[in-house]
Parts: sequence; C-alpha cells; structure tokens
Amino acid sequence: MVETHLENVSFNIERLKESKAYDPLKLARVINQQRGIYLVDLDHEIIHAKVSGKMMHQATDVMDFPSVGDYVMVEQNQDTTIIHHILKRNSILERKSAGKTADAQVIATNIDYILICMSLNENFSLRRLERYLSISWMSGAIPVIVLTKFDLYNPATRNLELVYSVSSGADVIITSELIEPYYNELETIIKKGMTYALIGSSGVGKSTIINHLIGTRVTETKDIGYKDRGRHVTTSRELFETKEHAYIIDTPGMRELQLDDVDLASTFDDIEALGKSCKFNDCKHEKEPGCKVIEAIQNGIITKERLKSYKTLLKEYAYQKRRQKQKERKLMKASK
Repeated sequence: MVETHLENVSFNIERLKESKAYDPLKLARVINQQRGIYLVDLDHEIIHAKVSGKMMHQATDVMDFPSVGDYVMVEQNQDTTIIHHILKRNSILERKSAGKTADAQVIATNIDYILICMSLNENFSLRRLERYLSISWMSGAIPVIVLTKFDLYNPATRNLELVYSVSSGADVIITSELIEPYYNELETIIKKGMTYALIGSSGVGKSTIINHLIGTRVTETKDIGYKDRGRHVTTSRELFETKEHAYIIDTPGMRELQLDDVDLASTFDDIEALGKSCKFNDCKHEKEPGCKVIEAIQNGIITKERLKSYKTLLKEYAYQKRRQKQKERKLMKASK
C-alpha cells in the first residue's frame, strides 16, 4: 500500500508538499488502469475511481490522464471516487502507441528502476535490448538488465558477452528459477519504498520474478514447452507490493517496441564518442575518410550490426519527431 514515510524514494518531500496544497482532497496511488477505469490505493484500501469531468474536458493528450504509478488527489463520495489532480511525476516510461499515429503511450510513472528482462534462451535479442535501453535511459529511471532463464543458457551463443558489450553502464543481473544464482542478486536491489517497472517481451519470465518477489502467485504464467518455458499472459499494467514493501509494476509483453522519447547517446555511448573524433562533423559513418566508427568496426571494437541498429533507431526517432510536429501543426490550425 502507499506509504508516505521518508524511506519511500518515489514519494519525496516535494510531492508531499504538493499534495497538501490540494486539501481536503485525499492522496492515492494508481495501481491499475483499464481504459477509463482506475484502481487506486487509498488509505490501504483498493477502490475503483474515475477522472473528473474537468480533467476529461481539459485533457489534450494521453499524458494528461492518470497512469499506473501516478500519485493522484481524489475526492471520495459515498458511491464514487473522483480523481481531480495528478501530482508531479519524477519519471515517465513511455513508447509510441500501436498503429500509424504519433501519439505516445504512457506505460508507467514514478519509477525508480526499470528492470529490462531478457531471456537467455531462444527469445534473446540484442537489438531489442538496445531499444529497451534507449527508452529506459530517457524515462528518468535507472535501467537494470535482468537476464532470465540462465538454466537454458548455451555458452556457445556468447549472449552474456554480447549483453555486457551493449549495456552502456547499466547493471546486469543474472537470474534463474531452477539453478544458482536464482534471484539472490536481484533481491539485493529491491529496497523498501522504491518502485520498479518490469519490461520485456512475453515469455521472458517477468511474471515468475514478480510472483517470487511478492511471495505469492499474483500473475499467471503458461508453460508452452522447454525452450520458452513460462510465457506470461499479462494484458494490462498493474502495481504490486513485494514482501520487502517495495512496489513492482508489471507490464504487458512488448516484443516490438516503437520509439517515442529515447536517449541514444546513453545507449550507444561508444558510437557517439567515436563519432566526435571523425574527420568530418557531419560524418554518416559510411565511406567517409577518417571515420573513427568504421575504423572501430574494422578493428573489431564494435560490430556492423550495432552500427546498423544505431542508424535504424536514429532514423525511426527522427521520423516520429516529424510526425509529432505535423500533428502539433494540425492541432494549432484547428484551434484557430
């Protein structure tokens, strides 16, 4: 349940002061979101809530609505609980909405750590990991790479070495449900009062991790064979409290992750640093003379695949930004 003591990193002094400005409204935290219906934790009681008519009318973007992890100010009547205000967010994990729109989708807010879950079996994808890192660095939370299913790891794939080569400063934790190190290392970073969001594609073991940390079976897993054992079936975002009174936000499996706001400089710090030493400031890292990135590829320092991933994400991000500007121009014309 929501706690307001100083040990709770997500609930800092500034937010406590902000909440007092909305007396007599009560403080709650959003723990589940299903379309326009919310579940909130209000004074250690889980209740349904909906946004106020004023919030609905004034909203111009999905960011103006509550999301899982938000601290909100609510009014509790006899039959309904109304959300009137969203307190300032200290981090926002978001991605581009599905389809051809340029809208962003808020996955979760007020997160301290993002646990990027990637299995070491056949579901492993280095390029997908780079996408997760790009989004995570931009969120304002601290990314941690959690490698699951170590019991299915084939050392011949060298996947562990590959993860360390692209981790870009993020800690890497190895886990397994069946063999050492189990979840021992993961448990050391789960601290009282902090909020953690788990992201990753379906089947990587997020639900198994959550069930372990909470100490009971609260999310489903589905056995579908040895290689992909434990595909989870989460369909919505939800916040849980662990045995150590930390907060875990589960998210639906995201195999394809389209970009909204990203931090490519942190994810591809090696390429960005090399690029600053290129002979030409506008070097495309293709065939230009004096290109330090191409030189690094030739010397085996970075791979062609990593450079290709960097360029792909760069182009995709630029495209999304153009789409967003077009949308903003249309809204401005419509409002005149």
